Amino acid sequence: MNPARGSLLDIEHLEAGEILRILKFARRMNPDKPRPLLKGKRLMLLFYEASTRTRSSFEIAAKSLGAHTVLIQSIGSSIEKGESLLDTGYTVRAVGADVIVIRHPNAGAAQVMAQHIDLPVINAGDGLHEHPSQALLDAYTILRNRKSFKGLQVAIVGDIFHSRVARSACHLLSKFGVKIILCGPPELAPEIATTLAPGVRVTRHIEDALRGTDVIMLLRVQTERLAGLKIDLTEYIARYQMNPTRLKMAEPDAIVMHPGPIIRGLELTSEVADGVQARILEEVHNGVPTRMAILARAVGKMR
Repeated sequence: MNPARGSLLDIEHLEAGEILRILKFARRMNPDKPRPLLKGKRLMLLFYEASTRTRSSFEIAAKSLGAHTVLIQSIGSSIEKGESLLDTGYTVRAVGADVIVIRHPNAGAAQVMAQHIDLPVINAGDGLHEHPSQALLDAYTILRNRKSFKGLQVAIVGDIFHSRVARSACHLLSKFGVKIILCGPPELAPEIATTLAPGVRVTRHIEDALRGTDVIMLLRVQTERLAGLKIDLTEYIARYQMNPTRLKMAEPDAIVMHPGPIIRGLELTSEVADGVQARILEEVHNGVPTRMAILARAVGKMR
């Protein structure tokens, strides 16, 4: 079975024209001015992993469009009893779901769901694979601060290897000719990362990554992962933390982004997180109109 029309499973196979179409429609979405595009529809939120930003913004987006939402988490549901992914999918379809939003720790889970359940499926993050709605809201944020993608250079700093956000961002930005520089220690930003998308390169030196950069995208770095990989925390901070001095190495009007949750004192300093160039809370805000557009597209209302 092919995925239902309106599904959003990844960015890699989404055409540039469709991406721009979603972003253009997102500009028309305003959660403070509800539109009944999903009136009477039922949205099932299947979250097998913890989430704050993604889950809440999908829920607010759905309700702003008139949909009913039901949250199903692995704890406190039949998932905890060992119910399979597909049986959960069949169950939510049987109770009347119109759209499924799923976050799962295994790569490909959204694709499997979409191939067996004849409903639009939206991938809210699957393992180390992709996080398409995050890439779209990040692109939306960039275009709210820049006229176009033309001529842009984006530096992505941190744990590239374990980041589905980085993968989706690389797939999206490369479709528009954006120059992408990945930066981090070899354990977190391996050379193979250059194969993610055309025009991607890797550097170990943050000064190299920031020179001429218009957008700095920082990624979450887990201290327990650093310890497991035997990466010294103090050394990581010394080499890769974003601070005011390093920020000056980028273009004067460069913006700083982060998908969250941010770890102050590790990935960036408070001066940067709270500074005028930070767009971190703006990203969170932009998640709602972007996901409103994604949901409208899922039910064929994105016109």
